[in-house]
Amino acid sequence: MSSCPCATLIASHRSRRAAHRRGSPLVSARGLLAHTKRRPTPRSRLRLRTPRRLPRALSAAECSALLASLHSKRDLAMAGLMLYCGLRSCEVLSLTVADVDIGARWLTVHGKGAKDRRVPFDADIAAVINAYLMTERPETAAAELFVVAKGPHRGQPLTPAGLRTVFRYHRDLTGVMAGAPHALRHTFGTALAEAGVDLAVMQALLGHAHVETTARCIHLAPVHVKAEYDAARSRARTH
Repeated sequence: MSSCPCATLIASHRSRRAAHRRGSPLVSARGLLAHTKRRPTPRSRLRLRTPRRLPRALSAAECSALLASLHSKRDLAMAGLMLYCGLRSCEVLSLTVADVDIGARWLTVHGKGAKDRRVPFDADIAAVINAYLMTERPETAAAELFVVAKGPHRGQPLTPAGLRTVFRYHRDLTGVMAGAPHALRHTFGTALAEAGVDLAVMQALLGHAHVETTARCIHLAPVHVKAEYDAARSRARTH
């Protein structure tokens, strides 16, 4: 029996529609909605570096409170070298006895990148270091200036962890929570800037490779900035 002409026409139409769908760019193995899928955007390999937040400079009252809580000559000398000479904590720990010229008041500081520099220190720091050498530093074969004073490690070089423990204890004791070793160094830089010391001199004292680094480490108080601005404007008016 021959098939119905209508049925044959319908089957042929359906076959053409299916073939059209298979050839359509919108139809694939991923389905009819493949065109709506988000394609991954190529990512750049460049990354923005988030600036590291620098510690703030301590106030005069905070410095006084922190120093007053340090009773050993060793700890006072270490704090003084960071606060009044701008040394990094690692530079303090790397000092040897031979690096300190108490008579001439000069330090040979071993800085970053194996770069040495000479840093002056005042009579007060000289007196504290001398008292430490004469009365507190134990007999030891260690060349390092600062060594452990007591306990099973007596006479061995003081470690970074040991230095951090000292300052953590005194921060808790005084409530000067910003009094970390590196904050003392930044306080030194800020004090020099407020005293009008040339930026190139500050760079040499702090041991920075680039003067831009020195500029970033300075935290000038708003009151000082305003006073300098007013003084500059006053000088400009008189000319």
